[in-house]
Parts: sequence; structure tokens; C-alpha cells
Amino acid sequence: MRGGCRLFPLLLLALLRGLCHGREPAPGAVTCGSVLKLLNTRHSVRLHSHEVKYGSGSGQQSVTGVEASDDANSYWRIRGKSDGSCQRGTPVKCGQAIRLTHVNTGKNLHTHHFPSPLSNNQEVSAFGDDGEGDDLDIWIVQCSGTYWEREDAVRFKHVGTDVFLSITGEQYGHPIRGQREVHGMPTANHHNYWKAMEGVFIKPSMDPAKHDEL
Repeated sequence: MRGGCRLFPLLLLALLRGLCHGREPAPGAVTCGSVLKLLNTRHSVRLHSHEVKYGSGSGQQSVTGVEASDDANSYWRIRGKSDGSCQRGTPVKCGQAIRLTHVNTGKNLHTHHFPSPLSNNQEVSAFGDDGEGDDLDIWIVQCSGTYWEREDAVRFKHVGTDVFLSITGEQYGHPIRGQREVHGMPTANHHNYWKAMEGVFIKPSMDPAKHDEL
């Protein structure tokens, strides 16, 4: 029993080392409560939103892709599909249902049966107030291992409509010139891979104040 007690701190230290400091995401799992930017690996743009509404379709807040790595409107918070279902600091499992809440506007990543304005795929918007929207804000993390690892490319499949969060390269004009359309596609392909980039990654710790700042 004493040997087991001595071993536990070593195992805990090994776990925490998996979430080490660095300017780029280090190996380790993405955790609930973390705030991060998501890079579309095919088109090298980050998932973005802002207080600009679509002029067609739902008229909800638009979601786009931007090339800039330092845009503050590209931060998203990882949350469970319901409050309490994704405890702060808990690693996100492959196959887990999550919400992505836009930090600066408090709206959730959302999709529904409206055509997207440029490609005529399925519109992706930001919806809700203060992080509370509806059942169409829920996405499944698709990855190959046990947990969503920060160095791995993953897909996000929408629970309500079975589409994948995607970018195929179409660019907007005024007032968001150069930003890429984000939409939902029914097929899994190279346009719907995303990777965790810059952010604040909460450690799996009993102390919720501990985190990695990247």
C-alpha cells in the first residue's frame, strides 16, 4: 500500500508534463474549459466570428476563416453539451459531444438547414446569448485515439444535421473582404480537418486556477 502511495505522485507528475508550456500546442489532450484557436489544416485559416450578420440565410452572426494568427475574435471556449457534462480540466474524449462558444460575443458555433452564401453548402453561424443557444450547437469531436490530442488534426461532426465543419476556400468581399466561408459538408474529406493552435489550455488538475498559457 505504501508503494502505491509513493507511485501516485509520480503518475500525476507524468500526466501534468503532458501539458507543458510553449508557444505552440505541446503534446497533450485538449481539456474542457480551455480557450483556443482552431486552424483548418487544408486552407491554413483560423475559425473566426465577429458582430457581422449574414445578409442572407438565417441572418445570424457570421462565422468565417481568417489568415491572421493574432486576431482576438478567433478564440473559442470548449464546453460540454450541457452544463456540468464537461468538468473544467477534463480531457476531451474522441467521440465526445461539445459546444464551442465564441469568447468575445458569447455565441455558440451552430449550423442549420440554411444554404451558405457563397458555396451553397450548409450555413454555419454563431448563435445564442451568454453561451446558451439550443440543440443545434452540439458537435462531436472525431479523432483516432482516446482523447483529442493538441498535435492531432480532428473533425467536428454536427449532431443535429450530420455535417462536418468545413472550409473549401471561397472568399467574402466587403465588409469582411478576404475572409473565407465556413460551412457544413455532408462528407468527411481534407477540407474538414482542424488543429488546436494558440490558447489557454486548462490542466487536468484538482486546482482549477492552474493552466497553461500559450
